[in-house]
Amino acid sequence: MARIVQKFGGTSVADVDRIKNAARHVKREVDAGNEVVVVVSAMAGTTNQLVGWVRAINPLHATTEYDAVVASGEQVTAGLMALALHDLGVEARSWLGWQIPIHTDDVHGKAAIESIETAKIEHDLAKKRVAVVSGFQGMAPSGRITTLGRGGSDTSAVALAAELKADRCDIFTDVDGIYTTDPRIVAKAQKLDRIAFEEMLEMASQGARVLETRSVAMAMNNRVRLQVLSSFSNAPGTLVTDEDEIVENRVVSGIAYSRDEAKITVERVADRPGVAAALFGPLADNAINVDMIVQNVSADGATTDMTFTVGKADLDRTLQVLEGLRGTVGFKALKPDSGVVKVSVIGAGMRTHAGVAQLMFKTLAERGINIQVISTSEIKVSVLIAADYAELALRALHTAYGLDAAE
Repeated sequence: MARIVQKFGGTSVADVDRIKNAARHVKREVDAGNEVVVVVSAMAGTTNQLVGWVRAINPLHATTEYDAVVASGEQVTAGLMALALHDLGVEARSWLGWQIPIHTDDVHGKAAIESIETAKIEHDLAKKRVAVVSGFQGMAPSGRITTLGRGGSDTSAVALAAELKADRCDIFTDVDGIYTTDPRIVAKAQKLDRIAFEEMLEMASQGARVLETRSVAMAMNNRVRLQVLSSFSNAPGTLVTDEDEIVENRVVSGIAYSRDEAKITVERVADRPGVAAALFGPLADNAINVDMIVQNVSADGATTDMTFTVGKADLDRTLQVLEGLRGTVGFKALKPDSGVVKVSVIGAGMRTHAGVAQLMFKTLAERGINIQVISTSEIKVSVLIAADYAELALRALHTAYGLDAAE
Protein backbone atom coordinates (compact mmCIF):
# COMPACT_ATOMS: atom_id res chain seq x y z
CA MET A 1 0.00 0.00 0.00
CA ALA A 2 1.26 3.45 -0.92
CA ARG A 3 0.19 6.92 0.17
CA ILE A 4 -0.35 9.16 -2.84
CA VAL A 5 -1.33 12.80 -3.26
CA GLN A 6 -3.04 13.48 -6.61
CA LYS A 7 -3.38 17.06 -7.84
CA PHE A 8 -5.69 17.98 -10.72
CA GLY A 9 -5.18 21.31 -12.48
CA GLY A 10 -7.83 23.55 -14.00
CA THR A 11 -7.88 21.91 -17.43
CA SER A 12 -8.27 18.49 -15.79
CA VAL A 13 -11.41 19.65 -13.94
CA ALA A 14 -12.67 22.17 -16.53
CA ASP A 15 -16.23 20.81 -16.56
CA VAL A 16 -18.35 18.09 -15.00
CA ASP A 17 -17.28 15.43 -17.51
CA ARG A 18 -13.61 16.14 -16.83
CA ILE A 19 -14.19 16.02 -13.08
CA LYS A 20 -15.80 12.60 -13.54
CA ASN A 21 -12.79 11.53 -15.61
CA ALA A 22 -10.39 12.75 -12.90
CA ALA A 23 -12.41 10.83 -10.31
CA ARG A 24 -11.79 7.63 -12.28
CA HIS A 25 -8.01 8.21 -11.93
CA VAL A 26 -8.54 8.50 -8.17
CA LYS A 27 -10.64 5.33 -8.06
CA ARG A 28 -7.88 3.34 -9.79
CA GLU A 29 -5.48 4.15 -6.96
CA VAL A 30 -8.10 3.38 -4.32
CA ASP A 31 -8.89 0.05 -6.00
CA ALA A 32 -5.16 -0.75 -5.93
CA GLY A 33 -5.31 -0.45 -2.14
CA ASN A 34 -3.55 2.92 -1.87
CA GLU A 35 -4.34 5.80 0.47
CA VAL A 36 -5.25 8.86 -1.60
CA VAL A 37 -5.44 12.58 -0.93
CA VAL A 38 -6.73 14.70 -3.82
CA VAL A 39 -5.91 18.39 -4.31
CA VAL A 40 -7.96 20.32 -6.87
CA SER A 41 -7.66 23.64 -8.67
CA ALA A 42 -10.60 25.78 -9.74
CA MET A 43 -12.27 24.81 -13.00
CA ALA A 44 -10.43 26.31 -15.99
CA GLY A 45 -11.25 30.00 -16.41
CA THR A 46 -12.99 30.32 -13.05
CA THR A 47 -10.20 32.11 -11.20
CA ASN A 48 -9.79 34.67 -13.99
CA GLN A 49 -13.53 35.33 -13.91
CA LEU A 50 -13.49 35.79 -10.12
CA VAL A 51 -10.51 38.13 -10.30
CA GLY A 52 -12.30 40.11 -13.03
CA TRP A 53 -15.37 40.52 -10.84
CA VAL A 54 -13.24 41.79 -7.94
CA ARG A 55 -11.48 44.33 -10.14
CA ALA A 56 -14.77 45.44 -11.67
CA ILE A 57 -16.04 46.32 -8.19
CA ASN A 58 -12.85 48.13 -7.19
CA PRO A 59 -9.39 47.96 -8.79
CA LEU A 60 -7.92 49.02 -5.42
CA HIS A 61 -9.66 46.21 -3.57
CA ALA A 62 -8.98 44.95 -0.05
CA THR A 63 -6.74 41.89 -0.41
CA THR A 64 -8.58 40.06 2.38
CA GLU A 65 -11.84 40.23 0.44
CA TYR A 66 -10.03 39.40 -2.82
CA ASP A 67 -8.94 36.12 -1.23
CA ALA A 68 -12.44 35.40 0.09
CA VAL A 69 -13.81 35.68 -3.45
CA VAL A 70 -11.00 34.06 -5.44
CA ALA A 71 -10.68 31.04 -3.12
CA SER A 72 -14.28 30.05 -3.85
CA GLY A 73 -13.35 28.45 -7.18
CA GLU A 74 -11.47 25.61 -5.50
CA GLN A 75 -14.28 25.12 -2.99
CA VAL A 76 -16.71 24.33 -5.82
CA THR A 77 -14.32 21.88 -7.48
CA ALA A 78 -13.57 20.06 -4.21
CA GLY A 79 -17.26 19.50 -3.54
CA LEU A 80 -17.92 18.31 -7.09
CA MET A 81 -14.93 15.94 -6.98
CA ALA A 82 -16.19 14.40 -3.72
CA LEU A 83 -19.63 13.95 -5.30
CA ALA A 84 -18.11 12.34 -8.40
CA LEU A 85 -16.20 9.90 -6.19
CA HIS A 86 -19.38 9.05 -4.28
CA ASP A 87 -21.01 8.28 -7.62
CA LEU A 88 -18.23 5.76 -8.31
CA GLY A 89 -18.72 4.11 -4.93
CA VAL A 90 -15.63 5.70 -3.37
CA GLU A 91 -16.03 7.18 0.11
CA ALA A 92 -14.74 10.78 0.13
CA ARG A 93 -15.18 14.16 1.77
CA SER A 94 -14.10 17.65 0.78
CA TRP A 95 -11.92 19.92 2.90
CA LEU A 96 -11.28 23.65 2.63
CA GLY A 97 -7.91 25.10 3.58
CA TRP A 98 -9.20 26.64 6.81
CA GLN A 99 -10.91 23.41 7.87
CA ILE A 100 -7.75 21.28 7.88
CA PRO A 101 -6.25 23.86 8.64
CA ILE A 102 -3.40 24.89 6.35
CA HIS A 103 -1.71 27.72 8.23
CA THR A 104 -0.13 30.52 6.17
CA ASP A 105 1.35 33.93 6.78
CA ASP A 106 -0.87 37.00 6.35
CA VAL A 107 0.33 38.08 2.89
CA HIS A 108 -3.04 37.95 1.15
CA GLY A 109 -2.95 37.07 -2.54
CA LYS A 110 0.44 35.35 -2.35
CA ALA A 111 0.60 33.73 1.07
CA ALA A 112 3.26 31.22 2.09
CA ILE A 113 2.38 27.97 3.88
CA GLU A 114 3.83 27.85 7.40
CA SER A 115 2.38 24.59 8.74
CA ILE A 116 -0.33 22.01 8.11
CA GLU A 117 -2.35 20.11 10.71
CA THR A 118 -2.90 16.61 9.32
CA ALA A 119 -4.96 14.90 12.05
CA LYS A 120 -8.27 15.22 10.18
CA ILE A 121 -6.83 13.91 6.93
CA GLU A 122 -5.07 11.05 8.75
CA HIS A 123 -8.45 10.17 10.26
CA ASP A 124 -9.99 10.06 6.78
CA LEU A 125 -7.20 7.84 5.47
CA ALA A 126 -7.52 5.48 8.42
CA LYS A 127 -11.22 5.13 7.58
CA LYS A 128 -10.34 4.30 3.91
CA ARG A 129 -11.81 7.63 2.88
CA VAL A 130 -10.38 9.91 0.17
CA ALA A 131 -9.68 13.44 1.41
CA VAL A 132 -10.40 16.02 -1.31
CA VAL A 133 -8.62 19.28 -0.49
CA SER A 134 -9.19 22.69 -2.04
CA GLY A 135 -5.82 23.77 -3.39
CA PHE A 136 -4.49 27.34 -3.55
CA GLN A 137 -5.89 28.34 -0.16
CA GLY A 138 -5.09 28.46 3.51
CA MET A 139 -5.76 30.40 6.69
CA ALA A 140 -3.93 33.47 8.01
CA PRO A 141 -3.12 33.89 11.74
CA SER A 142 -6.19 36.16 11.90
CA GLY A 143 -8.41 33.29 10.76
CA ARG A 144 -9.09 34.88 7.36
CA ILE A 145 -8.88 32.87 4.12
CA THR A 146 -5.65 33.36 2.17
CA THR A 147 -4.64 32.37 -1.35
CA LEU A 148 -1.18 31.22 -2.37
CA GLY A 149 -0.66 33.03 -5.68
CA ARG A 150 0.31 31.63 -9.06
CA GLY A 151 0.73 27.84 -9.05
CA GLY A 152 -0.77 27.70 -5.57
CA SER A 153 -2.53 24.37 -6.02
CA ASP A 154 0.76 22.67 -6.96
CA THR A 155 2.24 24.18 -3.80
CA SER A 156 -0.70 22.92 -1.72
CA ALA A 157 -0.26 19.40 -3.11
CA VAL A 158 3.50 19.24 -2.51
CA ALA A 159 3.17 20.69 1.00
CA LEU A 160 0.52 18.11 1.90
CA ALA A 161 2.62 15.30 0.40
CA ALA A 162 5.59 16.40 2.50
CA GLU A 163 3.59 16.71 5.71
CA LEU A 164 1.79 13.38 5.16
CA LYS A 165 5.04 11.65 4.16
CA ALA A 166 3.43 10.52 0.91
CA ASP A 167 5.25 8.09 -1.35
CA ARG A 168 4.55 10.26 -4.39
CA CYS A 169 2.75 13.39 -5.52
CA ASP A 170 1.07 13.04 -8.93
CA ILE A 171 0.45 16.29 -10.81
CA PHE A 172 -2.26 15.73 -13.42
CA THR A 173 -2.40 18.27 -16.22
CA ASP A 174 -3.11 18.54 -19.95
CA VAL A 175 0.36 17.33 -21.01
CA ASP A 176 1.70 13.82 -20.55
CA GLY A 177 5.03 14.69 -18.96
CA ILE A 178 8.14 16.86 -19.11
CA TYR A 179 9.68 17.28 -22.56
CA THR A 180 13.21 18.14 -23.60
CA THR A 181 11.77 21.41 -24.93
CA ASP A 182 8.43 22.83 -26.03
CA PRO A 183 6.97 20.20 -28.43
CA ARG A 184 4.78 22.88 -30.02
CA ILE A 185 7.97 24.46 -31.40
CA VAL A 186 10.30 21.48 -31.76
CA ALA A 187 8.47 18.50 -33.25
CA LYS A 188 11.33 16.16 -32.28
CA ALA A 189 11.12 17.00 -28.56
CA GLN A 190 11.23 13.87 -26.40
CA LYS A 191 9.28 13.10 -23.25
CA LEU A 192 11.64 12.40 -20.35
CA ASP A 193 11.09 9.34 -18.16
CA ARG A 194 12.87 11.00 -15.25
CA ILE A 195 14.40 14.37 -14.44
CA ALA A 196 16.32 15.51 -11.36
CA PHE A 197 14.83 18.06 -8.97
CA GLU A 198 17.58 20.59 -9.72
CA GLU A 199 17.09 20.26 -13.46
CA MET A 200 13.33 20.67 -13.13
CA LEU A 201 13.81 23.71 -10.90
CA GLU A 202 16.01 25.32 -13.54
CA MET A 203 13.56 24.36 -16.31
CA ALA A 204 10.64 25.88 -14.38
CA SER A 205 12.50 29.06 -13.46
CA GLN A 206 13.71 29.54 -17.03
CA GLY A 207 10.27 29.42 -18.63
CA ALA A 208 8.98 25.81 -18.72
CA ARG A 209 5.41 26.16 -17.44
CA VAL A 210 4.47 22.57 -16.63
CA LEU A 211 5.38 22.99 -12.95
CA GLU A 212 5.55 26.18 -10.88
CA THR A 213 8.99 27.05 -9.47
CA ARG A 214 7.91 27.32 -5.84
CA SER A 215 6.34 23.85 -5.81
CA VAL A 216 9.45 22.27 -7.37
CA ALA A 217 11.69 23.94 -4.79
CA MET A 218 9.45 22.67 -1.99
CA ALA A 219 9.50 19.15 -3.44
CA MET A 220 13.29 19.22 -3.70
CA ASN A 221 13.75 20.51 -0.14
CA ASN A 222 11.40 17.87 1.27
CA ARG A 223 12.39 15.06 -1.13
CA VAL A 224 8.82 14.62 -2.37
CA ARG A 225 8.86 12.54 -5.56
CA LEU A 226 6.70 14.21 -8.21
CA GLN A 227 5.11 12.62 -11.24
CA VAL A 228 3.76 14.81 -14.05
CA LEU A 229 1.17 13.05 -16.20
CA SER A 230 -1.94 13.66 -18.27
CA SER A 231 -5.43 13.30 -16.87
CA PHE A 232 -6.62 12.44 -20.39
CA SER A 233 -4.68 9.20 -20.84
CA ASN A 234 -3.28 6.31 -18.83
CA ALA A 235 0.24 6.74 -20.20
CA PRO A 236 3.13 6.95 -17.70
CA GLY A 237 4.40 10.45 -17.07
CA THR A 238 7.71 11.97 -16.02
CA LEU A 239 9.11 11.35 -12.54
CA VAL A 240 10.85 14.29 -10.86
CA THR A 241 13.16 12.85 -8.24
CA ASP A 242 16.62 12.80 -6.64
CA GLU A 243 19.55 12.75 -9.02
CA ASP A 244 20.78 9.46 -7.53
CA GLU A 245 17.55 7.75 -8.68
CA ILE A 246 18.46 8.48 -12.29
CA VAL A 247 20.68 5.73 -13.65
CA GLU A 248 21.95 7.55 -16.74
CA ASN A 249 22.35 11.32 -16.60
CA ARG A 250 22.42 13.17 -19.90
CA VAL A 251 24.85 16.03 -20.21
CA VAL A 252 21.90 18.20 -21.27
CA SER A 253 18.33 17.28 -20.30
CA GLY A 254 16.41 20.13 -21.85
CA ILE A 255 16.22 23.51 -23.53
CA ALA A 256 13.94 26.09 -21.89
CA TYR A 257 12.94 29.52 -23.07
CA SER A 258 11.14 32.57 -21.73
CA ARG A 259 9.48 35.34 -23.69
CA ASP A 260 8.67 37.23 -20.50
CA GLU A 261 11.98 39.11 -20.49
CA ALA A 262 12.82 42.76 -21.14
CA LYS A 263 16.32 44.20 -21.42
CA ILE A 264 17.39 47.61 -20.13
CA THR A 265 20.74 49.29 -20.73
CA VAL A 266 21.73 52.16 -18.45
CA GLU A 267 24.30 54.08 -20.51
CA ARG A 268 27.33 56.00 -19.29
CA VAL A 269 27.08 55.46 -15.54
CA ALA A 270 30.04 56.65 -13.47
CA ASP A 271 32.39 53.70 -12.88
CA ARG A 272 32.80 53.94 -9.12
CA PRO A 273 32.21 51.69 -6.08
CA GLY A 274 28.57 51.56 -5.01
CA VAL A 275 26.99 52.45 -8.34
CA ALA A 276 25.49 48.97 -8.82
CA ALA A 277 23.96 49.09 -5.35
CA ALA A 278 22.59 52.57 -6.09
CA LEU A 279 20.85 51.24 -9.22
CA PHE A 280 19.64 47.84 -8.10
CA GLY A 281 18.81 48.63 -4.47
CA PRO A 282 15.78 50.81 -5.33
CA LEU A 283 14.59 48.16 -7.80
CA ALA A 284 14.66 45.55 -5.03
CA ASP A 285 12.83 47.99 -2.73
CA ASN A 286 10.08 48.14 -5.36
CA ALA A 287 9.87 44.30 -5.58
CA ILE A 288 11.38 44.28 -9.08
CA ASN A 289 13.41 41.13 -9.70
CA VAL A 290 16.58 41.60 -11.77
CA ASP A 291 17.85 38.54 -13.60
CA MET A 292 20.76 38.64 -16.06
CA ILE A 293 23.36 41.41 -15.59
CA VAL A 294 26.35 42.47 -17.69
CA GLN A 295 28.64 45.49 -17.24
CA ASN A 296 30.83 47.07 -19.95
CA VAL A 297 33.45 49.54 -18.75
CA SER A 298 34.48 52.25 -21.23
CA ALA A 299 38.03 52.39 -22.58
CA ASP A 300 38.93 55.36 -20.35
CA GLY A 301 37.57 53.60 -17.26
CA ALA A 302 35.48 56.62 -16.30
CA THR A 303 32.01 55.32 -17.21
CA THR A 304 30.26 52.01 -17.68
CA ASP A 305 27.11 50.64 -19.33
CA MET A 306 24.90 48.42 -17.18
CA THR A 307 22.67 45.96 -19.05
CA PHE A 308 20.20 43.75 -17.19
CA THR A 309 16.86 41.98 -17.60
CA VAL A 310 13.59 42.21 -15.71
CA GLY A 311 10.19 40.63 -16.26
CA LYS A 312 8.40 42.21 -19.20
CA ALA A 313 5.48 43.12 -16.94
CA ASP A 314 7.88 45.15 -14.76
CA LEU A 315 9.47 47.12 -17.60
CA ASP A 316 7.48 50.36 -17.28
CA ARG A 317 7.79 50.38 -13.50
CA THR A 318 11.54 49.73 -13.74
CA LEU A 319 12.03 52.66 -16.12
CA GLN A 320 10.05 54.88 -13.78
CA VAL A 321 12.23 53.93 -10.80
CA LEU A 322 15.44 54.42 -12.79
CA GLU A 323 14.34 57.83 -14.08
CA GLY A 324 13.92 58.87 -10.47
CA LEU A 325 17.60 58.00 -9.91
CA ARG A 326 18.95 60.03 -12.81
CA GLY A 327 19.85 63.01 -10.65
CA THR A 328 21.55 61.04 -7.87
CA VAL A 329 23.21 58.18 -9.77
CA GLY A 330 23.92 60.09 -12.97
CA PHE A 331 23.67 58.37 -16.36
CA LYS A 332 23.32 59.46 -19.97
CA ALA A 333 20.34 57.42 -21.17
CA LEU A 334 18.06 54.40 -20.66
CA LYS A 335 17.60 51.98 -23.56
CA PRO A 336 14.74 49.50 -23.04
CA ASP A 337 14.16 46.51 -25.32
CA SER A 338 11.22 44.13 -24.93
CA GLY A 339 11.96 42.24 -28.15
CA VAL A 340 14.18 39.62 -26.52
CA VAL A 341 13.92 36.01 -25.40
CA LYS A 342 15.99 34.04 -22.91
CA VAL A 343 17.10 30.57 -24.01
CA SER A 344 18.62 28.17 -21.47
CA VAL A 345 20.47 24.88 -21.85
CA ILE A 346 20.00 22.76 -18.70
CA GLY A 347 21.55 19.51 -17.50
CA ALA A 348 23.04 17.99 -14.36
CA GLY A 349 25.76 16.45 -16.53
CA MET A 350 27.30 19.89 -17.03
CA ARG A 351 29.03 19.48 -13.69
CA THR A 352 31.37 16.86 -15.15
CA HIS A 353 31.47 17.72 -18.86
CA ALA A 354 33.36 20.61 -20.44
CA GLY A 355 32.37 22.41 -23.62
CA VAL A 356 28.61 22.70 -23.09
CA ALA A 357 28.62 26.50 -23.29
CA GLN A 358 31.05 26.49 -26.21
CA LEU A 359 28.71 24.25 -28.23
CA MET A 360 25.82 26.58 -27.48
CA PHE A 361 27.72 29.66 -28.63
CA LYS A 362 29.03 27.91 -31.75
CA THR A 363 25.58 26.62 -32.72
CA LEU A 364 23.99 30.06 -32.41
CA ALA A 365 26.85 31.74 -34.28
CA GLU A 366 26.47 29.32 -37.20
CA ARG A 367 22.83 30.44 -37.51
CA GLY A 368 23.77 34.12 -37.37
CA ILE A 369 22.16 34.60 -33.96
CA ASN A 370 23.82 37.30 -31.85
CA ILE A 371 24.12 36.75 -28.10
CA GLN A 372 23.31 39.87 -26.08
CA VAL A 373 23.74 38.68 -22.47
CA ILE A 374 25.06 35.47 -20.90
CA SER A 375 24.49 34.00 -17.44
CA THR A 376 25.46 30.63 -16.01
CA SER A 377 24.96 28.36 -13.04
CA GLU A 378 26.40 24.94 -12.21
CA ILE A 379 23.85 23.15 -14.42
CA LYS A 380 22.61 25.91 -16.74
CA VAL A 381 23.78 28.30 -19.46
CA SER A 382 21.36 31.06 -20.44
CA VAL A 383 21.65 33.58 -23.27
CA LEU A 384 19.53 36.54 -24.27
CA ILE A 385 18.82 36.83 -27.99
CA ALA A 386 16.45 38.74 -30.26
CA ALA A 387 12.94 37.33 -30.01
CA ASP A 388 12.72 36.81 -33.77
CA TYR A 389 15.30 34.02 -33.51
CA ALA A 390 13.67 32.08 -30.64
CA GLU A 391 12.29 29.16 -32.63
CA LEU A 392 15.40 28.82 -34.79
CA ALA A 393 17.59 28.78 -31.68
CA LEU A 394 15.47 26.14 -29.93
CA ARG A 395 15.49 23.77 -32.90
CA ALA A 396 19.21 24.23 -33.57
CA LEU A 397 20.25 23.70 -29.96
CA HIS A 398 17.92 20.73 -29.52
CA THR A 399 19.64 19.03 -32.45
CA ALA A 400 23.16 20.11 -31.44
CA TYR A 401 22.85 18.47 -28.01
CA GLY A 402 21.48 15.22 -29.42
CA LEU A 403 18.00 15.62 -27.95
CA ASP A 404 15.98 14.98 -31.12
CA ALA A 405 13.72 11.94 -31.01
CA ALA A 406 14.70 9.11 -33.36
CA GLU A 407 12.62 8.97 -36.52
